[in-house]
Amino acid sequence: MRRPVIAGNWKLNNTTKQAAELVTLLKRDLGDVTEVDIVVCPVFTALSVMADILMESNIAIGAQNLYWEDSGAFTGEVSAPLLKEIGVQYVIIGHSERRQYFGETNQTVNKKIRAALTHGLIPIVCVGEVLEERESNKTFDVIQSQCKDSLAGLGAEEMKKIIIAYEPVWAIGTGRTATPAQAQEVHHFIRELLFKGWGEEVAQTLRIQYGGSVKPENIAELMAQPDIDGALVGGASLKAEAFVQVVKNSCALIK
Repeated sequence: MRRPVIAGNWKLNNTTKQAAELVTLLKRDLGDVTEVDIVVCPVFTALSVMADILMESNIAIGAQNLYWEDSGAFTGEVSAPLLKEIGVQYVIIGHSERRQYFGETNQTVNKKIRAALTHGLIPIVCVGEVLEERESNKTFDVIQSQCKDSLAGLGAEEMKKIIIAYEPVWAIGTGRTATPAQAQEVHHFIRELLFKGWGEEVAQTLRIQYGGSVKPENIAELMAQPDIDGALVGGASLKAEAFVQVVKNSCALIK
């Protein structure tokens, strides 16, 4: 059985002080959770402080982005070695907002995945369609293209270290959520792509999260789907009570 992973993407929210207060509450209230992997992804400036607070806890730290070069004349960028040094374990790559506002492409996603893997970070690789693509019945074409190009050239052993997050862009921050059946359909399609590209072991090992207006009220039903292995949580991860409930409700069906 694949071990579920619940990650909170805080986006551009929370000062370092606010972040410290939030993770202190999460550390207290989630300390007894052993059924799922828990990750929080704050802004860069809060990473180091949070890593210190969460040291030796069951909550891991993730970054929201990275650059593919280790160092050099790349003003404003943060590299994998810098993240690794301060205790970061995961990194979100190719989030739809990075694609929409900052020119992220499947090709740059591929470079970032390679950089993350080289330095022992676990990539959370985002894929997903916008509303127009969904309504034009292009969802599977978009997902196939994003997976094929973003994961190009990676071997089976590398693939086993990756997490894929399916985030229907039309459901992010809109209050709209893909139905469990809609989410499962795409997750199953991604797993079939993994099988065709890298074989049975990768397809059955790699974890696929759902991201898109995940809330305490819908997480259990999403997690009940056979190909959904966790969630990339946005707004609900910014409040301790809500994120704690998302995590605990995600454990409801795990024996």
